[in-house]
Amino acid sequence: MIKEFLEQTRERVLGGTYRTFYSSPLVVGSASGCTITDVEGAEYLDAYNNVPVIGHSSPEIAEAVNRQLLRANTHTRYLDRPVIDYADQLVSVFPDRLESVVFACSGSEANDLALRVAAHAAGRDGVIVTRHAYHGTTRSVAEISPSLVGLDEIGEHVEAIDVPGWDEPEFDAQFAAAIRQGGIRLERRGHPCGAVVLDSALTSDGIVQPRSLVATVEAIHKLGAMYIADEVQSGFGRTGSAWGFERLHVVPDLVTLGKPMANGMPMSAVIGPRDVFAAFGESQRYFNTFAGTAASAAAAGVVLSALESGALTERARSGGARLTAQLAEIIGESEVPARVRHNGLMLGVDFLDRSESNTARRRASFIVEELYRERVLVSTTGPCANVVKLRPPLTISDEELDSIARGFGVALQRLEIAERSHGE
Repeated sequence: MIKEFLEQTRERVLGGTYRTFYSSPLVVGSASGCTITDVEGAEYLDAYNNVPVIGHSSPEIAEAVNRQLLRANTHTRYLDRPVIDYADQLVSVFPDRLESVVFACSGSEANDLALRVAAHAAGRDGVIVTRHAYHGTTRSVAEISPSLVGLDEIGEHVEAIDVPGWDEPEFDAQFAAAIRQGGIRLERRGHPCGAVVLDSALTSDGIVQPRSLVATVEAIHKLGAMYIADEVQSGFGRTGSAWGFERLHVVPDLVTLGKPMANGMPMSAVIGPRDVFAAFGESQRYFNTFAGTAASAAAAGVVLSALESGALTERARSGGARLTAQLAEIIGESEVPARVRHNGLMLGVDFLDRSESNTARRRASFIVEELYRERVLVSTTGPCANVVKLRPPLTISDEELDSIARGFGVALQRLEIAERSHGE
């Protein structure tokens, strides 16, 4: 009854832009660590949500935030030591050139601001993104997010390029060539390229395994453009390094942060050179009332301390390798064609291999629903929602990773049975 009541009330009071996961939505009762418990007491393993990167309902986060809420609630137009100390700690873990930070409240806001800064610095408004990119929901960022609005709705100043094949040995060279061609097309349309925005894990394009992008970034700079590394999904240890761009052997001109930054508190950031921000600030002021408050900075400080300790990157490396090996073994014994890619503890099971897109999409959706039946929460990504995406909190245990693998094995067996029964 409670589910029906909540669904009816939600439909009545929330705007029609909202969506729920799964055919029968989960009704949340509580959450702790990597487990979400529904209102009837059933426990689900959260293998999807990378926002609570150090776990749901973290006592350390709660204590740090509560301490600041009981102290002061101001913003960055005052001098507040907890915020300044956090900013100092944050920029210290980036390459020297990335020496300053501007705070926002969400990844969308951070990417929006980064676009403004890059356009001002480069004096050009053209933007290159990947064909299935997602960078946020503000108007300017939606215009560079084909996976959100579709290719027909991206901006005239935006060029969407294809990502080379995942196994292509000349991946970097081909990506660089695509950047150059994209720049030419933008120039012809009267929008010379000022920024190339890349999710460091290419998450919405299906999750890329780490590789050098040195030639790609050289091509970006030869266009006179800035390279913006979108670390909203790949940052804070997710890829096995502090920042996803480190595994690409490059240094961005600007970096955007969000999602796991404060373990669920509203906080995001743009990291970049002091002179670039100073020049932007001389002509275009930026202030965000709720960005850079002491409470959010306190939560973010707990996450950053965990990152600096090495706990998050080590868990991403070892956990990602463990789960990848298990899933690959399960797939290898299956009749269903698929492959596993991983970037630390961000995994994608791609069903497009040797399959046409509608079949791949159906298979990925089936696995998501069957894992839900096994009380494991995942979702899909990729060019046609053909990739099952797994990105659990980075505090997940080996036992919990093994549970994900077991659930996946059950789901894949059910898929095989279903396809045999339909003669596929």
